[in-house]
Amino acid sequence: MARKKIIAGNWKMNKTPSEAVALANELKALVDTDEVDVVFCVPAIDIIPVVDAVKGTKISVGAENLYFEESGAYTGEISPNMLVDAGVKYVIIGHSERREYFAETDETVNKKILKALEHNITPIICCGESLTQRKQGVYIDWIRMQIKIAFQNVTADQAKTCVIAYEPIWAIGTGETATADQAEEVCLAIRECIKEVYDEATADAIRIQYGGSMNAGNAKELLAKPDIDGGLIGGASLKPDFKDIVFPN
Repeated sequence: MARKKIIAGNWKMNKTPSEAVALANELKALVDTDEVDVVFCVPAIDIIPVVDAVKGTKISVGAENLYFEESGAYTGEISPNMLVDAGVKYVIIGHSERREYFAETDETVNKKILKALEHNITPIICCGESLTQRKQGVYIDWIRMQIKIAFQNVTADQAKTCVIAYEPIWAIGTGETATADQAEEVCLAIRECIKEVYDEATADAIRIQYGGSMNAGNAKELLAKPDIDGGLIGGASLKPDFKDIVFPN
């Protein structure tokens, strides 16, 4: 069975609640579809108003982070049950910005994945290499390590529901993009790694996105590759031409 494409917008730290509602209202008429899973991953303060704005559409709302405890003295954090109650279906975990600026590790990524799955939130699990790692030729080894640690204690049935987002760090917000062949090489390697950890059925089921300056101009070529099942879109998800990534010409 063919894997359904999934295009997720990562709004990052952009849009006040009123601005987020205006953007959601603008975009929902353009990208409400059964053909592709479309997700708006929005700042925490925007989740509830955006969930309300997209009610009655096929669009899902995702969070940009969660904490791996149920509740307690963790000032500033958001628990998975809070997200579920707010209407969240997806959560981005392990984005390179979280790793770089907020000291997120492969081990905390794993704990967050397990907690999201426990609450039936679909994790979008980010992995990717730096420019130095690519130049030194160790990027596949690096990403395999990220994947293997991320999926510790995750069952095969749980893994099948997950989304992996390959984002070369050197291509995030830089305007640089991996070529379609470079992106496919890594996405295939990720699928092969999942096959080693689990089995062929799990590897065939899991959806792998490419992120890193995917835009309306290059989406069609990237999404045509056999192991690229969608995109995790940053800046381009804040514009009306996001529709041209969901429906590439």
